[in-house]
Amino acid sequence: MLSKIPIDVGKVNSEDLDREILRIAIIGEFDAINLYEELANMTESPDLKAVLLDVAEEEKTHVGEFQALLLRKDKQQRVELEKGRKEVEELTGTK
Repeated sequence: MLSKIPIDVGKVNSEDLDREILRIAIIGEFDAINLYEELANMTESPDLKAVLLDVAEEEKTHVGEFQALLLRKDKQQRVELEKGRKEVEELTGTK
């Protein structure tokens, strides 16, 4: 199932627009990853499975690209991402 865009981009002020576009792009990439991996799990064809999983992997790279830009444009997002990483380390006792 594909996600619904959570905001009306037309109503976003120009100062926030790029950040919101990047978040929407990340949602789209996660949708694509989930779709390709789900389809790969459904097929009996080794060739089709290999291609679907390869494309899903490329989408993961796209998530990283969009996230890198988002973290440049949104300092609070960068801070909260780091807080989340540290919290997981504390909760799990691993790095």
